[in-house]
Amino acid sequence: MSRLIRVSRALGHGALPLHRPFSISLARSSPTPTLTALSSTTATQPHPVVPSKAYQPSTESVFTPLDTFLPRHVGPRSNDVQEMLSVLGYKSLDEFVDATIPKNVRVDELTNEDDGKGLRAWSELELRRRAEEVAAMNKGMKSYIGMGYHNAIVPPVIQRNILENPAWYTAYTPYSPEQSQGRLESLINFQTIAISLTGLPIANASLLDESTAAAEAMAMCLASVPKPKFSKGKNVFLVSPTVSPQTLAVLETRASGFGIELKIASSNADFGAEVEALGSDRLMGTLVQYPDVNGEILDWSLVAEKVKAAGAKTVVASDLLALTMLKPPGEWGADIVCGNSQRFGVPVGYGGPHAAFFACTDDMKRKMPGRLVGLSKDSSGAPAYRLALQTREQHIRREKATSNVCTAQALLANMAAMYAVYHGPEGLRRIAGKVHSLTRVLAKVLESNGFSITNKTYFDTLTVDVTTAGISSQVIHATSVQAGINFRRIDDKTIGITLDESVGPLDLTDIVNVFYKALGKSTIEPPALEAVAQELELSSSNLTAPLQGSLARTTDFLPQTVFNKHHSETDMLRYMMHLQEKDYSLVHGMIPLGSCTMKLNSTSSMVPLSWKEFGGIHPFAPVDQARGYETLIKELESDLSLVTGYDATSVQPNSGASGEYAGLKVIQAYHESKGQGHRDICLIPLSAHGTNPASAAMVGYKVVPIKALQDGSLDLNDLRAKAEQHKDQLASFMVTYPSTFGVFEEGIEEACDIVHKNGGQVYVDGANCNSLIGLTSLGRVGGDVSHTNLHKTFSIPHGGGGPGVGPISCKAHLAPFLPTHPIIPTGGTSPISAVSAAPYGSASINTISWAYIKMLGGKGLTEVSKIALLNANYIAERLRPYYNIRFKNANGRVAHECLIDLAEFEKSAGLKVADFSKRLQDYSFHPPTAQWPISTCWLIEPTESEPKHELDRFIDALISIRKEADEIASGAQPKENNVFKNAPHPLSKIMTETWDKPYSKEKAVWPVPSLKRSKFWPTVGRVDDAAGDLNLVCECGTVEEYA
Repeated sequence: MSRLIRVSRALGHGALPLHRPFSISLARSSPTPTLTALSSTTATQPHPVVPSKAYQPSTESVFTPLDTFLPRHVGPRSNDVQEMLSVLGYKSLDEFVDATIPKNVRVDELTNEDDGKGLRAWSELELRRRAEEVAAMNKGMKSYIGMGYHNAIVPPVIQRNILENPAWYTAYTPYSPEQSQGRLESLINFQTIAISLTGLPIANASLLDESTAAAEAMAMCLASVPKPKFSKGKNVFLVSPTVSPQTLAVLETRASGFGIELKIASSNADFGAEVEALGSDRLMGTLVQYPDVNGEILDWSLVAEKVKAAGAKTVVASDLLALTMLKPPGEWGADIVCGNSQRFGVPVGYGGPHAAFFACTDDMKRKMPGRLVGLSKDSSGAPAYRLALQTREQHIRREKATSNVCTAQALLANMAAMYAVYHGPEGLRRIAGKVHSLTRVLAKVLESNGFSITNKTYFDTLTVDVTTAGISSQVIHATSVQAGINFRRIDDKTIGITLDESVGPLDLTDIVNVFYKALGKSTIEPPALEAVAQELELSSSNLTAPLQGSLARTTDFLPQTVFNKHHSETDMLRYMMHLQEKDYSLVHGMIPLGSCTMKLNSTSSMVPLSWKEFGGIHPFAPVDQARGYETLIKELESDLSLVTGYDATSVQPNSGASGEYAGLKVIQAYHESKGQGHRDICLIPLSAHGTNPASAAMVGYKVVPIKALQDGSLDLNDLRAKAEQHKDQLASFMVTYPSTFGVFEEGIEEACDIVHKNGGQVYVDGANCNSLIGLTSLGRVGGDVSHTNLHKTFSIPHGGGGPGVGPISCKAHLAPFLPTHPIIPTGGTSPISAVSAAPYGSASINTISWAYIKMLGGKGLTEVSKIALLNANYIAERLRPYYNIRFKNANGRVAHECLIDLAEFEKSAGLKVADFSKRLQDYSFHPPTAQWPISTCWLIEPTESEPKHELDRFIDALISIRKEADEIASGAQPKENNVFKNAPHPLSKIMTETWDKPYSKEKAVWPVPSLKRSKFWPTVGRVDDAAGDLNLVCECGTVEEYA
């Protein structure tokens, strides 16, 4: 061992950082906490004294660390700050902030003292050592618990070049398709995997997790029922009793808000009879698992026929690797198939993040939640990808939506897609065959020793009755834990064992020896298992042999070129780089998307995510094995409560929209506890993000809109009138602070007081929290509960469209109702049921926000808010002579984002917002948020991370674009054939021999001189949205033909 330590340390000093792989193979001896020295991959070795106990010098001391995080995170230098303040007319940052945020809601600024009112700031190296200390608290156990989570082998080429690559993880959702063709192609590969393996014709680009995907499927079944039939009682969703318990819990949470009657079947044997008994008058949908949580593989085809005869839908939760060997559900009658793609090369990470897959029949495609990538064409007729059928999304459907899904798990979907590309169908089939073969070996050994396998059919999971061998499950679990192994804990008689691709001869021998030791027998060595494999005629040459029985897969899968070409690392690396070069991300320049907060995702905060101590923990492992996670999550929840002005926090919601839903469910539970469960009115401003009304509708609330005044502020008279009108039914008021119009509401406290006086609770949406940390707080302005977006304010990367985390923080009176979980209890004393599949949601990426907060400390977090405000106001002030800044406060200030109204140009030059967005791409920028919250506007948010020179480049681009618009308005350029209408201009358009445009090629692609030095080129021309929706193609086909 010592020699290995010396080698790893030596390698760590090389030019390239040595990243620890996600391998979770362990020594066969009992586990011990990882030594801090072993965890370090830096050139500087840690001191034996752990950071939490170390000496903390004062800021004036010579020992004060120099590698502080704030100067690395914030873009403008001190002289830049003074220059920008001068442009705005202020002498100091504090004077500027006083003019921007109402004084009546200000709080004492956060300090760097750990006294309950501040947060100590750790240097980057100190944080690294503290992360190693926390990671060492997690025990390195090998878990075979299953239940939708598996030990995954992450191919290093994917780990390094996708997960750890800022060109992939700093990109935004591909709403600007001309700048996103790479990840759009990868996501359509992901969709193709789901389509091919499930046997259904259409799939989306991922959902948050398997359990919430099943809940979305239930809502789709509801949406398929005509309202008259639903009102007459066709509202029963029948669920198999062998569906994963976490999925049952999430279904329970979701069902009540829709008026769905959730019914758990008495047994799988009686499932068909219960379908018939409910009949067409009552049954709206069913959910079965294939294979089920106990590993059983049942033939559900006759049940599916009965469900269809009842005019209902069949939903199937499944497993992608198992489907390489099993008959696709689409071939035996499934309408919707969903599941977790995690075992396709994504770390288990204590529960997430992972990409759920979701496929359905063609007739249900317009009801499908989430994002859908489709094939269209660009302005020259060349194939191009885009997000399709966007009218399905919640920001358009609002309270009419049955889903509030606002994000996906794009980064994890891309990892899973690349895993399938790298292995190909043959490789996937061999992996599945090996897993199944080893499961057969294990079953044979256990049965020969008197244990009974209760599931007679299986792929990778065995449910074992240990009492037939004369021992209890407690004995088995005690013995397994001693050996560094976790099995699934079912009951006193039975345990569960799920194998995966990481299992090798030593691992399987360790598993078998747990049972031998429990029986008092001598342990065995791997050759004994080799003999069993030979007895079963299992070898590497027959791994692709089909399963026995009628449920064996007979159809080919993934025949497309992309899945049958890139199997060497050289080819794979070049393919990923080929896609990467098509996409605009923060490595190229500012992404000024309003309400999205595209800030720096620092390397120092990202590094721990790649450690096996965080990546290799099963979410249902005993809590005493995850003390590191427990410590980290408690610290994060405490820090979030402090900076948001609340008393308690839950990190279980795994997106902002999930946080909204969870917060409203907490409010609902509070009212019910007071005997006021009849309260069901939710007041929401018209300016709110579309997830707000969608979330309220999902809870079962009726949405009553609140008007805005001409200056963008909330109409308090309208709010007061409607709050008083509905005072007996008023449940909640949802308001974003600062508002989506980019200003701090002067009347926010009065608004909250109005709602409270009329019996309601206030949900303050924390989407814009990046503007106020340390200056005011969501709780201070009157909120009872809020979500924050860790993927915005607290620096988790957007990943090209996910992951995200949306924790909710609340006042003490709501804390008892924070969500729990059926496997690992969480939350308050009277909790709502689970809102996510895992107890702590997307737990592993909480390491990023934890690190971000720790490195900034109280003063740093406050400074970040000030600079975010300064950057936005600097842009607004410099653009004021050229554009209409739609809303500002009485002092002429905006918040952390500004709304620019482009309506005048449609009248004068025939230009729409989309034309400005496309033209800005030619200036090597990602466009701002377009046509929201007002259809004629751009919403611009620069964040604190952007340096002044990048802000100036952006401002200069917009000034130049204004001049181009004036040329059209004056008649110097035609209205229908100009640099806007033909934008963006890819190289392919410029390289043509003929050029028939009324402007030069240079004006098209180099409108400002700096672009000749550095420019990001869109790879396609303007994408045709209508063509893509009219001819929907959502699988990759022959990708190589138009790559």
